[in-house]
Amino acid sequence: MNATAATAATAATSATHPRLPSAERQATLVAAALHLASRASPESITTSDLAAAVGVTQGAVFRHFASKEAVWLAALQWVRSHLLAALEVAAAAAPTPLAALEAVFHAHLDFVVAHPGVPRFIFHELQQPADSTLKHELRLLLQDYRKLLARLLRAAVAHRQVPAELQLDAAASLFVGIVQGLAMQSLLGGKPGTLRAQAPAVWSIYLRGIERT
Repeated sequence: MNATAATAATAATSATHPRLPSAERQATLVAAALHLASRASPESITTSDLAAAVGVTQGAVFRHFASKEAVWLAALQWVRSHLLAALEVAAAAAPTPLAALEAVFHAHLDFVVAHPGVPRFIFHELQQPADSTLKHELRLLLQDYRKLLARLLRAAVAHRQVPAELQLDAAASLFVGIVQGLAMQSLLGGKPGTLRAQAPAVWSIYLRGIERT
């Protein structure tokens, strides 16, 4: 391609995909990364793939993120912020602590259905043997999640909805494990929407377990 053709191609790309403010472009790249992760291994997704997904050059990707890992870190930060916010909103709208816990359960599954690339990316990262900034962000997400669950479980004890002797840490761990297990099964089956069909029966079993401790 000669210089004139290259200039024309660049101009055409700019016209179709106008330059966005940095924060907006970063957000589109993060969204593209999570979308691509719903169909491919995060490890196989390249910065060229990200560039193509949003219609920019690979150089434009590096103008906003120093590395591919930086894109994934921003993606995890987005997940942490938006997932926890969705769970808090769901909990706040419920009339009782146990209803709030159930609302959190369903809200998390809804998040997985809406963003199937998220559990695929998280499970991939957890399989990596080395520690990393990504795993640190995952630990922060889990810590915040468990704090929310502990708060709701303590409130359920205070309202006498569950026994006072309930082991709160164990109940929180089981809650997280159930959600993770359902997410994993949805990935294996390739049908995230099936989570909603399974959710009521699974929740009923969990609820009976913590009510009869």
